[in-house]
Amino acid sequence: MLLEDARRVIAVAEKKAQELGQPMNIAVADEGGNLVSHVRMDGAWIGSIDISINKAFTSRAFDISTKDLATHSQSGGQFFGIHVSNHGRVMVFAGGIPLKRGGKVVGAIGVSGGSGEQDHTVATAGASAF
Repeated sequence: MLLEDARRVIAVAEKKAQELGQPMNIAVADEGGNLVSHVRMDGAWIGSIDISINKAFTSRAFDISTKDLATHSQSGGQFFGIHVSNHGRVMVFAGGIPLKRGGKVVGAIGVSGGSGEQDHTVATAGASAF
């Protein structure tokens, strides 16, 4: 994952957030789940900075969208309690999506600042630029 790739993903995601009228925090992580780039749009919640970064980490760590992971992490689900793993970095809110190249996960985008649906929509737009 190059910085150039991350910037392109963020630019498209940021445009979608602007279209929705919702300021967002947008993070891109590399293959190791490490932060490559982050943008906090004007007016986006400061509490969502960490959440966006951890959504990107979560999507890469488990190679699954955080929206799908949330479904499996409910009481009685196969991943119930996963949110307390990895020193509490695992986010089970929509808005994290793995980024694939050649069928292999090489990074992830994490978005936070709106509703779960808005976060997922913005993350999907960003992922489409990858």
